[in-house]
Formats: sequence, structure tokens, C-alpha cells
Amino acid sequence: MLILGGLLLLAVAAGFVGAISGLGGGVFIVPALVVLAKMPMRVAVGASLISVVATSAGASVAFVRDGWTNLKVAMVLECATVTGAVTGAYLAGVVPTWVLEGLFALMMLQSAYFSLSKQSDALLTEGGPIARKLGLAGDVPDQAGRLRHYEVIHVRYGAPLMVLAGVLSGLLGIGSGALKVIAMDQVMHMPLKVSSATSNFMIGVTAGAGALVFLSRGDVATTIAAPVALGVTSGALIGSRFLPYLKVEHLRTLFALILLLIAAEMGWRAVNGL
Repeated sequence: MLILGGLLLLAVAAGFVGAISGLGGGVFIVPALVVLAKMPMRVAVGASLISVVATSAGASVAFVRDGWTNLKVAMVLECATVTGAVTGAYLAGVVPTWVLEGLFALMMLQSAYFSLSKQSDALLTEGGPIARKLGLAGDVPDQAGRLRHYEVIHVRYGAPLMVLAGVLSGLLGIGSGALKVIAMDQVMHMPLKVSSATSNFMIGVTAGAGALVFLSRGDVATTIAAPVALGVTSGALIGSRFLPYLKVEHLRTLFALILLLIAAEMGWRAVNGL
């Protein structure tokens, strides 16, 4: 019971910090399980994938209801991310642990950069040919509640990035939300809030595809995955309640520092073959 209680507390903390930072609990739960709980990397990744599915399912409901999620874009890009996630999950069974830890360290550096970068929220008025054919344009409410139309471009460039995001999700047990948002915001030029909401919807499907592979391989320990999923979901819900009252811009440097420390720890473990 003491071990389960400790896992639950770790997961709550990871979900809370992940919700406030906007990076998701998977970014923090994997190193927490590997470094603090001394669990094998593959077991931590499998448990994290289950938790990502749970948190995405709970958090994306409000975004879909309020019209922030572009479901058409999500459905088109999920073809790419799911393909990548299944591929990554299969590779996780054969790739050495030190490689996974090294990749995780690199992802922490990318997430740290994302947490400090400032994205624009300008709306495009002319879409790309593929986006127009697929009808990917949408409407987003402004601060006054009025709907503003936006177009989407560069789907052919965003899709390969989504495959990469899926591979990393299946390999490392994270939602790869930062990479998805970068692809939609900076490459496809969707509004940032729409990109974030759409990414939040997508990461659950992406992680679910990878989790099925881990389950079929027996790399998901239910006694670990259950409290982790419950804790991360609870922490994310608590974090979302606190978020409106916090000056998140002042916390970005702290989150980046945490991510850099995690990257250093996981990189050190990879170099030393731990």
C-alpha cells in the first residue's frame, strides 16, 4: 500500500505540473518512475501511455464542446500520428534502453524550448490547396465571443512531423504535444489555442494506439498503470483549476529549468548505460 501511495503522489504531482505547463503529465511521469521509483524504462513508458489516454479523454471534452478543437484537422493528422505511434511502440521493444533515455533527454530539450517560445496567433485568410480540398478551415471565437474564420496551409509538411510525433510518443510514452503544437501552429499556421486544443484531443488517440502494442507485448503492469493513470488525471484536473489564478508566464522559466534538469539526468543515464 505504501508503494502504491507513493506512485499515486508522484503521478498527481506529474499531472499537476504537466497541466500548468501545458506539456502534459507524460513528460514528467516517465522520468519520475525511472529516476525516483527505479522502474525499468519500458514499464514506465507503458504506464505513461495509459495515463496520457486518460488525461486526454478528460481534458479534451471541454475544448471540443467550446469549439476550440478542429476535428477535421485532428482526423486527417491522426492517420499520420497513429501510424507513427504503432511504429514507435514496436521499436520500443527492440531499441536498447540507453537509446530511449537519450531520445527522452532530447525531447526534454525540445519541450524546454517550446515552453519558452512565443507563438503568434495571426489568422490566415487563404488556405493551401490540400487544406481547401479537405475542408480543414474553421472558426474560432475571439475575446468578444464572435467567430473568426481561419484557413490552414502546408498540410504536406505538417503530416511528416505528425508521423515523427507519433513515433516519439510510442517510443517514449509521451503525448508529443509540444511537437504537435509546433507543427500545427508554426508550420500549418493554425491559431495557437486551436493548435493546443486539437493537439490535446489527438494525443489520447496517439497514445492509445501505442498502448495497445505495449499491452499485447505484456509491457503494461496494471498494478502500476492504474494508480499512475488515476494520479495523473487527478493532478491534471487540479492543475486546470489552479491555472486561471496563476501567472503562468512567470513559471515558464521554472518549467524550462525542470525540463533541462530532467534532460541532464536522462542523458547521464543514457551515457552511462543505466
